[in-house]
Amino acid sequence: VQLQASGGGLVQAGGSLRLSCAASGRTYSVMGWFRQAPGKEREFVAAIRWSGGDSYYADSVKGRFTIARDLAKSTIYLQMNSLKLGDTAVYYCAAARFGAATMTGVRDFDSWGRGTLVTVSS
Repeated sequence: VQLQASGGGLVQAGGSLRLSCAASGRTYSVMGWFRQAPGKEREFVAAIRWSGGDSYYADSVKGRFTIARDLAKSTIYLQMNSLKLGDTAVYYCAAARFGAATMTGVRDFDSWGRGTLVTVSS
């Protein structure tokens, strides 16, 4: 799977951004978003099961972020609202050939895109 993420940028706290990730190549079961802030480990943000559309979120973003998929475009989105300073990170798109939307481990996903930087300013 080749993953192409886009949509990062600079936004003020309280603002919104939408990330996109287009997938090509082999089939996949789950796609998700992770993020990595400077000096921290990569952490799970959200995931969605491709066939059923069920989704799962990290507690830190629940109620603020929404993951969605477009089957026709083989693309997933991460709508990020009410952004906080702590959301600043490089965001990575990931895909797994097998599994469930509740997978949250980096090792659960076997394909990764290049990150896109999200910077939230005060």
